[in-house]
Formats: sequence, C-alpha cells, structure tokens
Amino acid sequence: MAEKFGRTNQLSLPKLQKIVVSMGVGSAIADKKHMDDAVSALTEITGQKPMICRARKSVAGFRLREGTPIGCKVTLRGARMYEFLDRLIALVLPRVRDFRGLNPKAFDGNGNYSLGLTEQLVFPELNPDKYTRQQGMNIALCCSGNSDEEAREMLRFFGMPFRSEDAAA
Repeated sequence: MAEKFGRTNQLSLPKLQKIVVSMGVGSAIADKKHMDDAVSALTEITGQKPMICRARKSVAGFRLREGTPIGCKVTLRGARMYEFLDRLIALVLPRVRDFRGLNPKAFDGNGNYSLGLTEQLVFPELNPDKYTRQQGMNIALCCSGNSDEEAREMLRFFGMPFRSEDAAA
C-alpha cells in the first residue's frame, strides 16, 4: 500500500481506528422490552456492553420525551475491532440476502465508511428463537486516512467485498 500511495513512512498510511456499531430502537418508546432485546443482541454480537443512547429533546409528534432510551451503541477498538471486522467480512456479509457487494461510494469525505444491515440475525451468534423481532443496525468504520481513496484501498486490502465500478453503473 505504501508503494501505491508513494509513501516512505509507514506511520503515514491509513489505519482503522475504531468501529461503531449502533442500533436505533424507536419502538422502545412503546415497549421497554425492545430496548432490552437490542442491548442483549448487541452484547452477544460485539462481546462488549453497549451504551444506551437517550433522547436529547422532547418531540410531541413522535411521543418522545427527553431522556427516554431510544438506541444503543458500542465502540470497538484494538483486538475486538479486528475480530469483529473479520467476522463481518467472512461470516456476516455472505449471509445477507441478495448481497451483491458493498457500495464503494458510502464514504463521508474523510475516509470513514458506513454501512447498514436490515436484520441482526445474519450474525451467527444470535439465536433466531430468542430474537423474533427484526432489528437493523448501522456499522461505521472510522479510518485515519486523509481521503476516501486511501480508506477504500485499505478496506479492500482487509477483504471488504465492494461492488465493482462497472457493475454499479
């Protein structure tokens, strides 16, 4: 990768800093059990206890009050981060229905990549009998690279299955 970008210093190459896995549980307003299910599922998936995110403002249209739990998230770093990335690439993404590759344009301009899963049961750790409700999640890969091209190339070296440019058109 250093030869491709013309770098001599290894420390200037892009690195994966953290992975943030989050679930928005809007139905937890009506039923508190949905939040407990989301927290236990995220704990099983990541091996780390999630932080519960609470509403910052009250919104009458959504029957939402300030301080109500509406989501949960986990920030993975170090060995857990690489282990989760390996499981995501090798086990989870091939199990997604009608999977044709990840969108290579889902970068934010600073080298961070985000993807969403519509169902949590693609993770083999979860028991389908225990989690009957379909719940999606967002996964954000935060990279230290300066540009999207560097981060895309780094994730490609990790084995991320991006769609080819000609198939996306």
